Amino acid sequence: MGGVRALVLTALVAGAAASILRAQPLPPAPETISLLGDTLFAPALPDTIRARYERRLAEARNDFNHAPNEVSNIIWLGRRMAYLGHFREAIAIYSKGIADQPGEARFFRHRGHRYITLRIFDLAVSDLEHAALLMAKRGDESEPDGLPNARNIPTSTLKFNIWYHLGLAHYLKGDFVAARRAYRECMKVSTNPDMRCATSHWLYMTLRRLGRAGEARALLKPIRRDLDVIENRSYHRLLLMYKGELPVDSLLAPATGEQAVLDDATAGYGVGNWHFYNGRTAEAEAVFRRVVAGRQWPAFGHIAAEAELKRMRAAGQVGPDIKGARAR
Repeated sequence: MGGVRALVLTALVAGAAASILRAQPLPPAPETISLLGDTLFAPALPDTIRARYERRLAEARNDFNHAPNEVSNIIWLGRRMAYLGHFREAIAIYSKGIADQPGEARFFRHRGHRYITLRIFDLAVSDLEHAALLMAKRGDESEPDGLPNARNIPTSTLKFNIWYHLGLAHYLKGDFVAARRAYRECMKVSTNPDMRCATSHWLYMTLRRLGRAGEARALLKPIRRDLDVIENRSYHRLLLMYKGELPVDSLLAPATGEQAVLDDATAGYGVGNWHFYNGRTAEAEAVFRRVVAGRQWPAFGHIAAEAELKRMRAAGQVGPDIKGARAR
């Protein structure tokens, strides 16, 4: 019997060794930790969208391999990585670009954006302030869209994106005074309805949080229903809601599809914040919780809802049992 047992053990050990030698699939690595303590993985994508993004990443990698020092190739490789949820890899790509070409503002602009995604706001502020300094005496330039809109018309510029994301980083930190300064600079370079609506939305919320209700109302005067907004329709609708021209309930319609999910995070945070600065804490909490329950954790509205719930929890306004997305 002892011999049989020894043979069995030998076979088991041999099998285990063979298993170890075979390549084993690793579990997905987390990208970051949410402001509420949740471990966040790359967001799930529908198969058709993932396949398209992977093809474009392969194209970007091919361009990079042919000309690795070309700024646009470095940027597109980082952007394509980020669209697939590989934000840390995107940051590493931009960091390498910065090491080789430290005077290139675009690397700091894009790395700052992805530091926001990963909830590292201090580094985002540092990068974006440096980008603004590099661009101070340079002309603005259109920034191509990674995900073109229906008209295939780029709607933002480099200077806009630097100031817009800088304002956002300050806002998410709760530094509304600094956010107001950044968004005022952003408004100077917001030259089309899409940019003006995006800037006006975040600046309006900033002003309300600072108690500057009159200044906030004045900001809404140019906002009309007939603005030719291509992409930022959620911001446009929120601004109209702040003016009293749209009912609050119309902003929180059931969402379907990936873009609708992103829009829901945007609209949801705007509505929740509107309740909050109007003194309806319970209603604000309910909407913020709805937003952080969504799976699109890279969305700015999602990050902002996390920040609000974290501050509310610290102030004892909500319980400690807040859970958000754990997307894989």
